[in-house]
Amino acid sequence: MKIIDQLNGNAPVFSFEFFPPKNADGVARLFESIEDLKSYQPAYVSVTYGAGGSTRGLTVELVNRIQNELGLNAMAHLTCVGATSQELDDVIGDFQNAGLENLLALRGDPPQGEEQFKTTEGGFAHASELVSFIKKKYDFCIAGACYPEVHPEAVDAEADMDALIKKVEAGAEFLITQLFFQSEDYFRLVERLRARNVDVPVVAGIMPITNVAQVKRFTEMCGAKIPSALLQELEAAEGDTEAVREIGVRYATQQCRQLLAGGCPGIHFYTLNRSKATRQILETLRDEERLTPV
Repeated sequence: MKIIDQLNGNAPVFSFEFFPPKNADGVARLFESIEDLKSYQPAYVSVTYGAGGSTRGLTVELVNRIQNELGLNAMAHLTCVGATSQELDDVIGDFQNAGLENLLALRGDPPQGEEQFKTTEGGFAHASELVSFIKKKYDFCIAGACYPEVHPEAVDAEADMDALIKKVEAGAEFLITQLFFQSEDYFRLVERLRARNVDVPVVAGIMPITNVAQVKRFTEMCGAKIPSALLQELEAAEGDTEAVREIGVRYATQQCRQLLAGGCPGIHFYTLNRSKATRQILETLRDEERLTPV
């Protein structure tokens, strides 16, 4: 099923993101997490592509299993990094053969050890180019990424907005945000899009904090900011894993409440291949009748 059809329904949708593990044990644990979350009836499950396209084959394998063995709607990430248009076309064909109808088209981060993105000869420099390439040949529902706090490489907010709108004009049917921790940043982004007559759904990407050092690293990479009061609370509890989890779950749950109350059409959980924190949030939202099965 195409995700845009679910987003255009009457109720907000919930979805989960996972990444390809490094070994067979990790794959087994991944599917345990997916099984744990399956009962919440996610609208879709996405699988990332790995730095520099390094997990290409495994991503294809995982989305195939999620779609065809578990019966969940799967969305594969696809990046421009390290691939020609022909190589990307081959991967897209694999996704199509697996029965997928949804792709998240990304420029992608530079490979490990490199600081700047480099366009592969015969490939694409921007996500908008990848979106256009897919749309000309295939019938996938395509998502694009967006940054509530502005892409870290953008010259300014206007330049970032221009690049985002190019993705939509190229054929991106909905957007998923990078992680963020202040709901007003999400609503400000949506307001700016609507002011430019862009009306595609914007799904909020939420990452429940479970590790202080980890979230600092992630936010540094993507340009997100942790509110000072939240950061102080996390740092005070840093030696207590369970206390950090409780703080992160409580904060993410409140974020979800704010976003849903403000009309957000979907919440996309960055699970980090674990299910406990996400389950806790979903249980609370379900008890409050904010969670409606698709």
